[in-house]
Amino acid sequence: MTTKLETELHGKIKSRKLKAGIIGLGYVGLPLAVEFAKAGVEVHGIDIDSRKVDAIRKGKSYIQDVPSREVEKLVSEKKLHATSDFSVLRELDTVNICVPTPLRKSKDPDISYIVSAAQEIARYFHKGMLVILESTTYPGTTEEVILPMLEAKRLKVGRDFFLAFSPERVDPGNPQYQTRNIPKVVGGATSACTRLAAAFYELAIAKVHPVSSCASAEMVKLLENTFRSVNIGLVNELCLMSEKLGADIWEIIDAAATKPFGFMPFYPGPGLGGHCIPIDPHYLAWKARIHGFNPRFIELASAVNAEMPEFVVRKVQAILNEKGKAIKGAKILVLGLSYKKNVDDIRESPALEILELLEKNGAAVSYSDPHVPELTLHGRTHRSVSLTSAKKKFDMAVLVTDHSGFDYAAIAKSFPLILDTRNAFRGIAAKNIRRI
Repeated sequence: MTTKLETELHGKIKSRKLKAGIIGLGYVGLPLAVEFAKAGVEVHGIDIDSRKVDAIRKGKSYIQDVPSREVEKLVSEKKLHATSDFSVLRELDTVNICVPTPLRKSKDPDISYIVSAAQEIARYFHKGMLVILESTTYPGTTEEVILPMLEAKRLKVGRDFFLAFSPERVDPGNPQYQTRNIPKVVGGATSACTRLAAAFYELAIAKVHPVSSCASAEMVKLLENTFRSVNIGLVNELCLMSEKLGADIWEIIDAAATKPFGFMPFYPGPGLGGHCIPIDPHYLAWKARIHGFNPRFIELASAVNAEMPEFVVRKVQAILNEKGKAIKGAKILVLGLSYKKNVDDIRESPALEILELLEKNGAAVSYSDPHVPELTLHGRTHRSVSLTSAKKKFDMAVLVTDHSGFDYAAIAKSFPLILDTRNAFRGIAAKNIRRI
């Protein structure tokens, strides 16, 4: 049965006469805000970081995939607003929560940012509001954590207000798939919640896929990234095994990929990075343990992936030893600092751990990354080295992130030793290049 409040909000959505809020203006929130504003919705972005708020108000983007010209245009048209004042929630019809969900040192979920956002929403909550959580979290968070906070206002979900979960699927640096054309999964606390959330996303997203519940939608994101973590863990283990067997894992994967069915190629690397793949499986594993299930497969894959930076450093040491050099005192250049190619995001990047491990072993380490001009690590500031000036100044280069902007042919001629962790030097025949 459709309620009066559902009908009213659905009418606002269809006519685009609603005011939408987005809490958290980072890699997920800002692109989402821009897409809804481009669709004709008045969007109010909320963030406690005054630097982000000031940048948006000035029409400037700090997210690589969002052009400043789009932000400037939408701000001038009064379709995109930014504030640190949560009281604006009183005026809003919908609000999306797009805040970080890191891990604690114990590898347990830290949903404190979600709780803080929900507390602010509850403070300014009103009838007819649609609340959607997008932050990646364990199954049950939406209805076990957020729902009780909102129903404490003596309002009933599905009748007086609406609540849903829709997992973010942002892939920074991907020119083909961005916010608008990545299908949106959505699950509500009730069927009315799902209908309204789906209608809302259909304003700005090309395809919306409803599921039966918030928990199902929460599980979707964890399945997607656990799938990747487990398969990367498998191929990383095969990489370690292949070294013992004297086999070329890259050749083996290429050959296996010629099979037109039943095989999907994954590739080894120096470790996992970014906010999702190294973290999301731990959210799922934690929830499984709470229910008395031992997620052995997930945890083994995470353990294998976590070992890769140390494997890279051991490989560096072995290569130097072959040439009669010690790692202590060796001048080493790390090529690429971000967690994936062609982005400036260093969250959870394996390059950071590799850099630290090399320094702990006594190496003199520098880095070069066209997307990360400066890095502050443990109070020390490192600056990206120009590859032109780096020629012949280093004993070895370690390719960690395979940016398209690197001239691999020139690099191959510039360093006496190179360890390639991404097969980026494929096709370049040179005796100074080794691969993991």
